Amino acid sequence: MVIRGEGGYAQAEIRRRNLSRMLRELHLSGPMSRSELASDLRLNRSTVASLVGELAARGLVWERSRTKGVPQSPGRPSPVVELRRDGPGALAIDLSTDWIGAAVIGLGGTVIGSTRRDRSLANTDPAQIVNELHGLVGPLLERVGDGPRVVSIGVSVPGAVRAEDGHLHHAPNLGWRDVPMGNLIRERFAYLGVPVFVGNDADLAASAEHLRGSGRGSNDFICLWGEGGIGAGFVVGGRSLAGSAGYAGEVGHLTVDPNGEACHCGARGCWEAEVGEEALLRRSGRDPLGGTRAVADLLSAADRGDEVALAALSASGRWLGIGIAGLVNVFNPTRVSLGGLYARIYPYTREAVIRELDSRAMPAPRAMVEITTALLGANTLLLGAAELALAPTLYDPTLVRLTGESPRADHDRWRPVRASRVESDAAQTQPARR
Repeated sequence: MVIRGEGGYAQAEIRRRNLSRMLRELHLSGPMSRSELASDLRLNRSTVASLVGELAARGLVWERSRTKGVPQSPGRPSPVVELRRDGPGALAIDLSTDWIGAAVIGLGGTVIGSTRRDRSLANTDPAQIVNELHGLVGPLLERVGDGPRVVSIGVSVPGAVRAEDGHLHHAPNLGWRDVPMGNLIRERFAYLGVPVFVGNDADLAASAEHLRGSGRGSNDFICLWGEGGIGAGFVVGGRSLAGSAGYAGEVGHLTVDPNGEACHCGARGCWEAEVGEEALLRRSGRDPLGGTRAVADLLSAADRGDEVALAALSASGRWLGIGIAGLVNVFNPTRVSLGGLYARIYPYTREAVIRELDSRAMPAPRAMVEITTALLGANTLLLGAAELALAPTLYDPTLVRLTGESPRADHDRWRPVRASRVESDAAQTQPARR
C-alpha cells in the first residue's frame, strides 16, 4: 500500500483548489482566453495550460480559436476556453406554493430546457407531488438528450430544510411537516443514479441573485423571497449565511405584532402573517387562498386606480418596510433585493416601504442600503437549485472522471457543500471580477 506524504497531499490540494477556481471563473464569467485566466487567477501560463488540459480531459471545457474581429494581445494568439454544453449539469426542481417546475441547467447557468405545471401544493401529499414531478421530468430529459450530463439534482422548497440530508422540517404555507424530501426525490429518480440536494427557496434565490442578478458585486446582500410567505437569504462578508444546520433566514416568523394575526407556523403576529399573500388578498376583499391569479387580479385593479386594491397594497407595503428596517439595522447590507411576490407588488408598495425604512432604520445603515428587485425572473429558484446541486463539482472538479477512468467507490464525496466553502476557494488570491 502506497502512503502519500504530506507534501503530496498539499500539492494535490493546491491543484484541486486551482482547478476549482478556474472552473468557477468560467462558470461565472463565461468564455475566457488562457491569458485572461492567467491574469485573473494570478497563475503562470504553464500552470493555466496544465489546468485547462485536465478540465478538458474531464469533459468540463474545450478550447477554440478566438473569433475574428475580437481584439487580442500582441504575440501568439491565446485560445478561448469555454464550458462544454455536454458537460456536467443539474436537474433543478422548484416546488413553489402554486406550481411545480423543473429545468436542466448546465455549468455557466445555461438553462437548456425547462417545464412547469401550475397547481396549488397547499395541503397535498408530498409523495403525490413528487410523482407528478416525475411525470414532468421524463419528457424534459428526452427533449434535452444531447445537452448536459445530469450529475446531481437540486430542489428548492419553501420551508425549513436540514442541509445534511434534505429533510423538510416545516413548510407552513404548504401544510407540510417532517417530510423526508431528499429521500422522496432520491427514490423516485433512482434511475438517474445521482445525488440529491434540497434547499430553502429564499436561500437559493439569494445564491442565484448574488452570483448572476441583483446582488452581483455586493458582499453584504439580502434577498427577500416568497410567494405565499416570506423568507430571506443572506450574504454577509461575501459568504452565504446558513446557520449551523441550514435553517437561517426564516425572517417571516419574526414577531412584529404580539397581538397580531395567527400564522401558519402556529405562532401569532409573525411578519409573514402581515405581509404574506393571504394577508394581502384578505385586505383587498379577495379569497385569501386565491393564489397567483387573485394577486394578478388585484394588481390589475390597482392599475385601474381601484382604491381598495391600492389601500391593501399600501398596508402590506407598510409592514414590508417595518421588517426591512429591522433587517437593515441588524445586518447593515448594501443591497436588499425583493423577489417573487414582493418584486411584483413593489411598484405599488414602494412609497410605503421607503417611508417606513426612512423612519425606522438607523441613519447610518439606512444611508448605505439600496432597495431593488430580483433580476433573474422566473428562473431564479431553478438557477439557485442548480448552484446547490453543482456546488460539489465546482468545489472539486476531480469528482468528474477523466476519460477512461474507472468509477470511484467513494460516493460519499458527493456530499452537500456549503456555499461558503466554494466561495472561500474562489476568493483565494483572486482579484476583483472585471
